[in-house]
Amino acid sequence: MPSSGKTISFTAAAILVLCGLQAPGRAEEDVLRVYMDHARVLKLDRPASKVIIGNSKVADATVADPKTIVLTGRSFGTTNLVLLDADGNAILDETVLVSIDEGNTVRVYRQTDRSVLSCTPNCEQHTQQDNAADAGG
Repeated sequence: MPSSGKTISFTAAAILVLCGLQAPGRAEEDVLRVYMDHARVLKLDRPASKVIIGNSKVADATVADPKTIVLTGRSFGTTNLVLLDADGNAILDETVLVSIDEGNTVRVYRQTDRSVLSCTPNCEQHTQQDNAADAGG
């Protein structure tokens, strides 16, 4: 019988560890990701009356119809999107992350200088990415 108590304690500890490991993944799911200069369509279950973007320099939200919002990435960074219904209740309150499409980029390093090129289909330099990298260190 003493081993069954240890088994229950071990099982409970394992469940707590697994729950802790899944928590960061859930936090990432709450982030709306959009690429710079790209749009993402958000379909809603109920109509939105007000659309609020925390920083309109990072992202823009356009109401296509009361149940369809178009989110556009304007510059690199994070902001938030809040959608309210006619009664002022929150439909959505999420973080928006605007980033570059990593699949089509090339980074060129010259000693301490870094350039990021977007290659879709021709490679062009992203000056905003370079400035963001310089500001961040």
